[in-house]
Amino acid sequence: MAFGTVLFAHAGADNAVDDFVTQARRARELGVSQVWVAQQFDHDAISLAGLIGAGVPGLEVGTSVVPFNPRHPLTLASQAQTAQAAAHGRFSLGLGLGAHDIEREAFGIAPPHTIARLREYLTILRSVFDTGSVDFHGAEFTASPAWPVTLAGGSPVPVYVAAMGPKALQVTGELADGTLPYLAGPRTIAEFIQPTIARAAEEAGRPSPRIVAFVPAQLSDDVRAARADAEEQLRFYATIPSYQKVIAREGIDNLADLAAIGDADAVRRKVQSYLDAGATDVVFSPLDRSRPDDALWALAGSL
Repeated sequence: MAFGTVLFAHAGADNAVDDFVTQARRARELGVSQVWVAQQFDHDAISLAGLIGAGVPGLEVGTSVVPFNPRHPLTLASQAQTAQAAAHGRFSLGLGLGAHDIEREAFGIAPPHTIARLREYLTILRSVFDTGSVDFHGAEFTASPAWPVTLAGGSPVPVYVAAMGPKALQVTGELADGTLPYLAGPRTIAEFIQPTIARAAEEAGRPSPRIVAFVPAQLSDDVRAARADAEEQLRFYATIPSYQKVIAREGIDNLADLAAIGDADAVRRKVQSYLDAGATDVVFSPLDRSRPDDALWALAGSL
């Protein structure tokens, strides 16, 4: 098992890329084994992950997550291989299915057939990364390039999907290396995510998938105030149907119940509940994003 943290940009940085690399270097010094960065409209997560991997030897780095729309899988495959070469084999590609409302507003698109697109997307990536070639003609994508598709030092690339629904987990188990659930509590992992993705992987003859649980976290002596902050930050997710299902499965009233909040012992107990449920890795998603959190990173490094 491994423990890591999500890195976030800080508004006061003179150079965002330098700041990310500095944060990653500090996290590594404190014992953190893996860091993850999310795609935003102001930075490219795959490029950033490659730069972090090149700048911080020994640190695993991944994207959580890059929505696969609107990038073509060949474009994304070349970006991922470049990051993998830069990171010398320590890069992991985390993909997301995207959100129609956000993509419609930002790009003017809202592609239907999300699960079919995911299956074809992963099929193309799998072919590029595993065989070094691709000749695919599907209903959603065509990938049949006349030029080489592999980069020296750029493969293999582990591929993960932020999958929580049954159809997405089925495809992920068949074609990817694991899932990256955020705000999926221990009961959801144990009773739904783990058995669903493990069964799909076994039926496809693939290795047991990783389940990298992303857990909101904050070390604090003032638990009441920290929980209030968590409730405010996580309120948006409670409006999304997939997270409403998580709330129902967990039997909780508030998504803040899934966060790791309190002193070090309380956070360790929460982490252990995710591991007991079947998570192979736990990644802290800091609730306090105003500054680098040395204390939380040190805790992750000590687990």
